[in-house]
Amino acid sequence: MTKQDLTRQEEFKRATAGVVRAIAQQTEVQVAFQPGPAGVSGKRARLPLPTRSLPPAEMAKLRGAADAVALKLRHHDEATHAARAPSRKEAREVFDALEDVRVQSVGSRHMSGVAANLRARLSEECESEGYDRMTRKDQLPLHTALSLMARERISGEPSPAAATRILEMWRDSLDEKAAAAMEEMVSSTEDQESFARAARKLLTALDLAEAEMESEADQDEEGDEGGDQSSQQDQASAGEAQSQEQESMQGAEPESMEGEAADEEAQDSEEEGAAAEGDEKPGGPQARKEVPQTDDTTRYRAFSTQFDEVVEADDLCDADELTRLRQQLDQQLQHLQGVVSKLANRLQRRLMAQQQRAWDFDLEEGILDVARLARVVANPTLSLSYKREREADFRDTVVTLLIDNSGSMRGRPITVAAMCADILARTLERCGVKVEILGFTTRAWKGGQSRERWVQEGKARNPGRLNDLRHIIYKGADAPWRRSRRAIGLMLREGLLKENIDGEALNWAYRRILARTEHRRILMVISDGAPVDDSTLSVNPGNYLERHLREVIKEIESRSAVELIAIGIGHDVTRYYRRAVTIVDAEELGGTMMKKLAELFDEDAAEAWHRAAAERAPAIL
Repeated sequence: MTKQDLTRQEEFKRATAGVVRAIAQQTEVQVAFQPGPAGVSGKRARLPLPTRSLPPAEMAKLRGAADAVALKLRHHDEATHAARAPSRKEAREVFDALEDVRVQSVGSRHMSGVAANLRARLSEECESEGYDRMTRKDQLPLHTALSLMARERISGEPSPAAATRILEMWRDSLDEKAAAAMEEMVSSTEDQESFARAARKLLTALDLAEAEMESEADQDEEGDEGGDQSSQQDQASAGEAQSQEQESMQGAEPESMEGEAADEEAQDSEEEGAAAEGDEKPGGPQARKEVPQTDDTTRYRAFSTQFDEVVEADDLCDADELTRLRQQLDQQLQHLQGVVSKLANRLQRRLMAQQQRAWDFDLEEGILDVARLARVVANPTLSLSYKREREADFRDTVVTLLIDNSGSMRGRPITVAAMCADILARTLERCGVKVEILGFTTRAWKGGQSRERWVQEGKARNPGRLNDLRHIIYKGADAPWRRSRRAIGLMLREGLLKENIDGEALNWAYRRILARTEHRRILMVISDGAPVDDSTLSVNPGNYLERHLREVIKEIESRSAVELIAIGIGHDVTRYYRRAVTIVDAEELGGTMMKKLAELFDEDAAEAWHRAAAERAPAIL
């Protein structure tokens, strides 16, 4: 890369940072360019790292991201937002997305250049996510659909052409109450407090959150605007808890709160389940009611496995997109390469040392041991000493990486996981250790064809798992890294990440590695939350998926055929797995993976040494 390109990149970064501060009207804002999506935390703004070549399409996308960040710093108040934000994950996603639409719409009204940048960025996102290829409504996440419809109503501009067809499938999802709440949002765009109240009404109309219990001040304020809406709010039930931690700067979107929310939901649901009766509103989750604890509710099963799939990563998108995603991964690997590569090289040296040939000494024939010639010179009566090489006892090994591909991994966590898997595969391949990289998610949000079939057949009670599994093979154990390198980049495709049913995924990976012929099998699970699938949990006991996961883990750990280890990202996996570690920051993943594998191989080396010592003991005696 030429010096001119580097200078151009730095100039673009400086200019973009200056624009962010100018639009935000906050000179003290710190702007950082790092791999991953854009984000804001306090007075810190993070933007995607530009490439040195800076093609026009990338510059337009970065300008849109910078303008969105600047407008959020200028028009968004975090305290006001947090006071109204719902605690449930899916509702929080919609609430956050609607607030992003508000701040961008307010800023676009006064700055035509900003409006053009935001339109270009939105169009690029719709095309890259493949909205034009979607054929079912559930393929488009709820928060995305609602934010696009809200943007149309507030700005008066149509959505990008790529999203037109899929949005038409969503428009009928809004009933009269939801449409009224949307109109109220349009009329209160300039006032964040009023807009937040209207957004909560929309969530209530869609059964995503309970109605708020308004304070006296809010009631008086709404009484001036219109008594009808105020009286409706007075009759509403108590609202949900409002506090949530501020979104971290690790690039995670609101769905990154899934781990904690899922834990609380699972604990609350041990005494409460979800009933199958009752029609739910389109696009909204099903209400959870008590389910009688019968034998059917305790036995895990799938309502249908007809629509499940085990698919090679190459089959999920075309070659051009795979190449683009791999280039994106390579670009971000440059920044993680230094730290993780040092750890990978250290692991490689350990493994190569264990595989080096050892020597048998004091033999009567073989290779002359020149190190002991000195004693022969000192005492010519001593005989010459010989040595012979022997192979060290290093068992052939296979390592399986099972990576959570749920929506909560979106952003920095899945990016770091893909980079670490890529580096680990290369490292272990050089050491003669085979590596398999697998991922697990579902084919749709909130149930797919399995749920549709269940509805058509009369909504039987306690139906079991109601979503279609998608198990992905990024790299087979026998496939070389160079042949699978493009497929690993598929993890960066955001539309891929949906819900997670961990128990069946773990059992699938376990069966695959169990069929291997290697003497040593290691299965490493990387996850950031408890099993979550709204469609399944809404009509089964609340701990249905979690209990099955525990059963699968118990089965694997009770046998010695496979060594199971888990790494939790911001989620305590030690309560599930016997051998596990929890990390707070996704950036720690690479070092933790290398460290835990090194510990396993060190244990193996120690066992081999003791076995060899035991074999030599009789001869020594």
